[in-house]
Amino acid sequence: MKQLTKVFLTVLTIFLIGSCTQSSSDQLVVYSGRSQALVKQLVTDFKKQTGIDIEVRYGNDAELLAVMSEEGDQSPADVYWANTTGALAQAKEQGMLTTLPDSLIKKPDAYQSASGEWVPVTARFRVLAYNPETVNPEDLPSSVLDLPKMDGFKGRIGWTPTYSSFYDFITALRLTEDNETAKKWLLNMQLLNPKAYSSNTPMVQAIMAGEIDLGLTNHYYVIQTKHGGKEGYFEDHEHYGEEGPNPDANIETYHFDNGDIGNLALVTGVSQLKTADNPKLAQKFISFLLSKQAQEYAAQSVNEYPVTEKAELPKYMLEAKEALELSPDYDYEQLKQLEGTLNMLREAGII
Repeated sequence: MKQLTKVFLTVLTIFLIGSCTQSSSDQLVVYSGRSQALVKQLVTDFKKQTGIDIEVRYGNDAELLAVMSEEGDQSPADVYWANTTGALAQAKEQGMLTTLPDSLIKKPDAYQSASGEWVPVTARFRVLAYNPETVNPEDLPSSVLDLPKMDGFKGRIGWTPTYSSFYDFITALRLTEDNETAKKWLLNMQLLNPKAYSSNTPMVQAIMAGEIDLGLTNHYYVIQTKHGGKEGYFEDHEHYGEEGPNPDANIETYHFDNGDIGNLALVTGVSQLKTADNPKLAQKFISFLLSKQAQEYAAQSVNEYPVTEKAELPKYMLEAKEALELSPDYDYEQLKQLEGTLNMLREAGII
């Protein structure tokens, strides 16, 4: 009897170990720097279409990079879906990423990675939002570098100096121009007594309320105010007000001249991690994010720009080709050089 019991326990142990191994290899673990409100629907769609068990851990890019660094080779993560290319570059620098196959690298039509260790998923653009009741766009400068010269807007300009997109803008300004130009721009902007906001949503509301006349932001905040969307608003009327999105809201978008740093493209991206248990599952998920379905979701529900030409844009968004021409060309991985930006902002007394 004891012998039979031992045999049974041995078989049971082997079965359980095999089951755990099978479950682990069949589960896809994604670390997402993109918020749950933005991407939950895509995750749900992927799971329904493929039957793949997917687990997503959400956090900001800095948090997830710290977690992956701590976990090392024991990390359960298969895919890193980042909110910024700077974070992807940091992950690459720390040896976390693996080179992707050409079949994935060649799918995007724009914003490609030079390293081949990540692919772009969507793009956002820096813009100047303004209140058309108080601002004539013909009076606005052709370059963001000339914005500090607009003395007539003293005390009437908004910015978000502690927001990640602003950090990326200043980082790109430092690297595409030079540190001296970036520092001078910051100091001269301070002479206009700009009003600082913790995020873009309250700043956009302040523009519409007439508290300020204009502010540097990302393109989709104006679109969401007028046409709806998820990021920053979440469709719960908390930010819209009782009437919801309003196409006639008194806020508009101003673009600087093509190639100006004020129109900077900020790219989100995705990568396969070296710790991936099943690279094929990881690549299947990455391929899904570049599919027509996922790219159109990004455009129509999140108001970000797709990176493939197949996706259709809502009529109220600027054509992708025109948007692409707005931003200067730069190495998207340069945005990893954040520390110099933070030091500059500290020295200027901005953060």
